[in-house]
Amino acid sequence: MSNYFTNDDEKLKWNCGQKKSLLKTAVFDVTSSTNTHVEGDRTVQGDYIVLDAPDWVIVIPELQENAQAQKEFFMVKQWRHGSKCLSVEFPGGVIDKGEAPEQAARRELLEETGCRAGKLTKLGEVNPNPALFSNHVHFFLAQELECTNTQDLDNDEFVNVIKVPVEQIKKDMGTEQFPHALMSTAMCFYLKK
Repeated sequence: MSNYFTNDDEKLKWNCGQKKSLLKTAVFDVTSSTNTHVEGDRTVQGDYIVLDAPDWVIVIPELQENAQAQKEFFMVKQWRHGSKCLSVEFPGGVIDKGEAPEQAARRELLEETGCRAGKLTKLGEVNPNPALFSNHVHFFLAQELECTNTQDLDNDEFVNVIKVPVEQIKKDMGTEQFPHALMSTAMCFYLKK
């Protein structure tokens, strides 16, 4: 991996003050801290809001080639409250407290698609938006799938599962039916592997 930061970039860092909780919700906490940046004789200080959330997982369930010699993914269709629309996505969700990312990936895959992964490979991780979030998203490739055909969804989770050829997803990613930016990130990690 290349290192893009130099000693000159050290002056870009801010000193972070004590974190204060502003709001606790079921999915994240809203926090604030008074942060300070000093450059020469200039000091800038401000209150910065950060959303503290548990880490998430996204799982790319890859099926073996179908009759047309195409690889396919299992994907899920679900309602998204933020955008008020249906979305086609890879399965995923929140990592439970004390749960390792790999365990969460296996659990979410089984809950949402009814499939178990014989092989699970970590593809990478990113921060969903470093300006606002403190957490990370862990991406996994699930292969050698064993399907039980039984979902185990959360009480407020309504999900339909579909098979989509990988080549079709490459064309459709980022369209109206695929509005979730982290799904595009998942595809980038998949294509990079």
